[in-house]
Amino acid sequence: MTRIALCQIPVDEEPAVNLRRAREAMERAAADGAELAIFPEATLTRYGKRITDLAEPLDGPFVTGLAEAARAHRMAVIAGVFEPGGQPDGPGGGRVHNTAVALGPSGEIAAAYRKIHLFDSFGARESELVAPGGTPAVVELAGLRIGLVTCYDVRFPELGRALVDRGAEVLAVIAAWGSGPMKEEHWATLVRARAIENTVWVAAVGQAPNPASRDGFGVGRSMLVDPMGVVRADLGPAPGVLTSVLDPQITIDTRNALPCLEHRRLGAGGS
Repeated sequence: MTRIALCQIPVDEEPAVNLRRAREAMERAAADGAELAIFPEATLTRYGKRITDLAEPLDGPFVTGLAEAARAHRMAVIAGVFEPGGQPDGPGGGRVHNTAVALGPSGEIAAAYRKIHLFDSFGARESELVAPGGTPAVVELAGLRIGLVTCYDVRFPELGRALVDRGAEVLAVIAAWGSGPMKEEHWATLVRARAIENTVWVAAVGQAPNPASRDGFGVGRSMLVDPMGVVRADLGPAPGVLTSVLDPQITIDTRNALPCLEHRRLGAGGS
């Protein structure tokens, strides 16, 4: 069994503020025996035009600071950052990558997943500032094979299935989910759906609302959902750090009772 900490923090525009909050959350998680701490999408800085100026390479001060805390607590970490995506006249067109970085307990970078599906919906245009990635990522942390999913990605079931086909036992969904009519309901439904259809655990961590910001990003509702779709933890809207146990035997039991991955019939329907 693995102890996972859902670290639902509010995110500021200033990376130094967010690094301090993340390190404080990791200290709380470590005190509760967590082996893995998961933070939201865009933990580096809030969404906005400044992300192109505040983006850092993965060896920059923000990820380095997280790595130092990971080493200090012997804890793996997943967090969302922005990294430079290319030269103004080259690939990426000066945009950044929206990256989920995974660090091992020695502070080493174990994986960097660059968000594939960009949020050009509900009037937003993430693609104006962010260049898409193209490669799904599964990483081994805390004895688990974890598929990395970022926010809008959760609306695309084919990504979750691709990660499971690559051996993912858990989907880590990090988000800065936007508020609005039905949006929180969509979040809760989609997170549970990805767990049920793939018979995997889903650890979904969103930003807590930031009262100092009016952009609407961050509804909280970080959740740990088991392979049967049961919500084992739900942080609600308030900032918090919640450590829960992920039991792989539940995955085995669920798949024995519900072997839907074995029952797939791709191309069914005939000609």
